[in-house]
Amino acid sequence: MSNLDIVRAGFAAYLAQDRDAIERLLADDFVFTSPQDDHIDRATFLEVCFPTADRLRHQEILDAVEIDGEQVYVRYEYELTTGERHRNVEVQTVRDCRIVEAQVYFGGRFPRE
Repeated sequence: MSNLDIVRAGFAAYLAQDRDAIERLLADDFVFTSPQDDHIDRATFLEVCFPTADRLRHQEILDAVEIDGEQVYVRYEYELTTGERHRNVEVQTVRDCRIVEAQVYFGGRFPRE
């Protein structure tokens, strides 16, 4: 699988809440950073962040591009069960077919077009 395929598989595992799949994709030293989470480890990510897909009504990857030999840029849009829509950007680092880091940059609300 390409790095792009691995990152897409991670998004799919999140939406499906497939814990086995995400555990296979994340490196043991995985680190997650967002405006709400400052460099949390794999165990904390799996406990706090991973189980939140039930708040989403829909999510769609708009762009996914390999930046270099390790990093993948992803821009996505999602709609919450409340009807609010947002767009975020992530840069994920993949080494040896495992995601080692995810840096999330939150976007604001995004109106319906």
